[in-house]
Amino acid sequence: MDDRHGRSRRSPVDPRRRPVDGFRPLRAGAFERMVEDALSSLPPELLAYVDNVQIVIEDVPPADVVDGEDVILLGLYEGVPRTERGWDATLLPDRITLYRKPLEARARSRAELDVIVQDTVVHEIAHHFGIDDDRLDELGWG
Repeated sequence: MDDRHGRSRRSPVDPRRRPVDGFRPLRAGAFERMVEDALSSLPPELLAYVDNVQIVIEDVPPADVVDGEDVILLGLYEGVPRTERGWDATLLPDRITLYRKPLEARARSRAELDVIVQDTVVHEIAHHFGIDDDRLDELGWG
């Protein structure tokens, strides 16, 4: 049925396609601010020891990182953990990459995305401190 302006009426939105709160993928700047908020929410005592780390946001992980595994990669730590560094070694910056589209695909709302980004940031920072996935699972951050 058409309305008086000649436009077709839209059928009701399929709830499987649009989350209840109207959440949509964020623009790059809004996502960056969400990551910055996640970082700034970490205790200052912990952040004081985060050294020589570059945090990068990419849309999706490259195929060679996933390497055919059946996993959805939300973030990736690349570098030498602090527990394995020598005192006199000059190292390139560690790199933490957060993958925006997989993170957003995991969330049904902006609030849920906030939590998922926070958890992923904590997870990757933990790798910077030498905490492996098994220990993160024990601590409830796996």
